[in-house]
Amino acid sequence: MKEKEFERLTKLKEIETDLYSKRIKTIAGIDEAGRGPLAGPVVVASVILPQNSMIEGVNDSKKVSEKRREKLYEMILDEALAYGVGIVSQEEIDRINILNATKLGLTTAIKEMENSIKVNSMNFDKPEIILVDALTKIDTDHIPYKSIIKGDAKSYSIAAASIIAKVTRDRIMRQWAEVYPVYGFEKHKGYGTAYHIQAIKEYGLCPLHRRSFVKNII
Repeated sequence: MKEKEFERLTKLKEIETDLYSKRIKTIAGIDEAGRGPLAGPVVVASVILPQNSMIEGVNDSKKVSEKRREKLYEMILDEALAYGVGIVSQEEIDRINILNATKLGLTTAIKEMENSIKVNSMNFDKPEIILVDALTKIDTDHIPYKSIIKGDAKSYSIAAASIIAKVTRDRIMRQWAEVYPVYGFEKHKGYGTAYHIQAIKEYGLCPLHRRSFVKNII
């Protein structure tokens, strides 16, 4: 690893390093993908990485190319002590709103993470603390949490979670693109691009669209 990248990752891990210095051993990072699109689910990911983890290239998923995210996704899951993913459908988003849907996804991700612990030599069944990007008033099953604005750019654990969430959601949208090819989901992943909006006007809505998000379009 080049010195510049090592320095960047060291800085990105400052929050985690401070927590480790306080004898906290298991830190979960949580982030979401898909709060803003007009179609598809919102995906929330949670991940616990080893204290010495330094995966080259881990960053806010928005700053990483799609090809590189796919590779990092595999590296993160391979190294993770535990991870979980919560997927909340567009129907549920319409029913309870996107904020509550994201919080529901977070709760699901935490439960899934607790069921996926791979290394139990550390004798833990849940993280000691959760670092989450921006969300507050969340159900973490009594696990302490720290909400960090723009956390995916400030925390290594949150950045890793952002990559898991983004890759998971992108794969879902590429699969749906084969079912509803006229909308071009494989290109914009459901976001409100000019192409997507024009397709909605031309072809109407499909079951993947969030009705509460497209009221001003149709």
